Amino acid sequence: MPKHYRPAGKKKEGNAARYITRSQAVKYLQVSLSVFRRLCIFKGVFPRDPKKKVKGNHHTYYHMKDILFLKHEPLLDKFREMRAYEKKVKKAMSKKNKDLAERLLTRKPTYTLDMLIRERYPKFIDSLRDLDDCLTMVHLFAALPAIEREKIQAERIHNCRGLSLEWQAYISRTHKLRKAFISVKGIYYQAEVDGQKVTWLTPHTLQQVMPQDVDYKIMLTFLEFYETLLGFVNLRLYHSINLKYPPILDPRLKALAADLYALTRYVDAKNQTVANTEESELRLAQLQDQLPANEPGALMHLVENAAEENDYDEDTRACKTLFQNKTFFLGREVPRESLLFVITSFGGVVSWDGDGAPFEESNQDINYQIVDRPTQSHRFISRDYVQPQWVFDCINARIILPTEDYMVGKVLPPHLSPFVDNEAEGYVPEYAETIKRLQVAARKEILPMPGGEQDDLDIAQNLLAQGIVDRTKAKEAAERKRMMSNHEKQYHQELKKEMEGMQYTSVPETTNIGGEEDVADTSHPEQLVQDDENMSKVSMSRKKRRLYEAIKISEGRKKANVETLERRKKNIQKNKKSGSN
Repeated sequence: MPKHYRPAGKKKEGNAARYITRSQAVKYLQVSLSVFRRLCIFKGVFPRDPKKKVKGNHHTYYHMKDILFLKHEPLLDKFREMRAYEKKVKKAMSKKNKDLAERLLTRKPTYTLDMLIRERYPKFIDSLRDLDDCLTMVHLFAALPAIEREKIQAERIHNCRGLSLEWQAYISRTHKLRKAFISVKGIYYQAEVDGQKVTWLTPHTLQQVMPQDVDYKIMLTFLEFYETLLGFVNLRLYHSINLKYPPILDPRLKALAADLYALTRYVDAKNQTVANTEESELRLAQLQDQLPANEPGALMHLVENAAEENDYDEDTRACKTLFQNKTFFLGREVPRESLLFVITSFGGVVSWDGDGAPFEESNQDINYQIVDRPTQSHRFISRDYVQPQWVFDCINARIILPTEDYMVGKVLPPHLSPFVDNEAEGYVPEYAETIKRLQVAARKEILPMPGGEQDDLDIAQNLLAQGIVDRTKAKEAAERKRMMSNHEKQYHQELKKEMEGMQYTSVPETTNIGGEEDVADTSHPEQLVQDDENMSKVSMSRKKRRLYEAIKISEGRKKANVETLERRKKNIQKNKKSGSN
């Protein structure tokens, strides 16, 4: 028999050999469905959608290479060991052998996901690109209550809260926060770390309702991987700014639920210690003649955070100085942790009404007091009382907005999302134009004239300066434009007749005399555009035609949305006028 002989009908080719169903994969790996699902989450293996589904459309398919990848995973052997251990414990308990059961419980096998993190993210930048879902999941579980029936343990929640606050402390210390938006779902944040934009969602600080139709086992499996990932990321980020990890917090502040403030104090204290250590070493080196006193830059280390200031880019410097030399005081009714995170990220100093606050409400250095109650027991004349939305609108606009529209008891202006490009959407809200004018006034710039672009103005000025625009060339340009319009009309007539199946000649039926325009052709310009689109669609392939139709549908929806917004705006203005009258 030949060496490579295969019986007839046994050889698989194409999709039948490349893809495998989930039930076949479970049988091939000899694991349960829950272990297979857990292993796929840890390894980052996802179902595939082959063009030709051999077993039918009702199956879930995986690539055969991914299954072979899972087959040689050391974690699979660890799961099998844990399954055997559980059987031994169950057998000892059923035989009422308590001594053996207690000995087995002390030798429970454990595993770590450290190697998986290094395997899935060879470079640190790869982990930052995959950090959005990780941060959202960790912040979500940090706000959930502990439920034993869903296996959501209190230790897990405390760990998630610690990881999330460590991340916020780093972002706040390095001034990496760029955007923040309050929505119904929660508060969206966006930070820029090492050139990568990281966006995450944090829930509101309210009582969380646990729905019954959610599979918490899947979420806990993702959370187990995300906890390890965020721990590695925080370790790398803290070491990049010369800080120990994990940080050691003040137990008094931790007991008062002021963890973020405790982390901020830890970071500032460590930076002060590093600066003092460098100053002592530098002076000792000068005394020992190891470093000349007149060396250029020899005393630069004496200035605290001088090197970091030089490393900041322009955007980070603008964020750091937005609330610089500004002092804020938070009332009891406002979200403390969110405002503390945002204000310190943009260079402000914050205190609050409660235990562990750095200073009291009666401090005369306070510039703004963030409140959300219509009445206050005592008001200070030297400060402004504003609502929390003012802080978020200021950081999105990168300027200090006027506080008149955000005073206590007033109807707030619309909270615009910084994640929406108004120019691309085709609708610019009225308050966005107001903010743009305030930004221009803050930068001492001049807005361009409405209806014209700056580039067109520059071109026209250059042409006038060079003396090119004269009467003769203007006449020649008008004549060329008229001839081009005649040729275009002739082309559209021939194209229309060709689509109708009629004969046509190269000579146009009607000739314009004295430059008169054909009224019949210009009466339906939309029909001409539609004819061109139809001819273009005929020459397209099916795939491109479907893509083109999808683009047109998206443009139609966008246009309808803009029209709806314009109609609502007109109705609101009309109601305001009628109410004032």
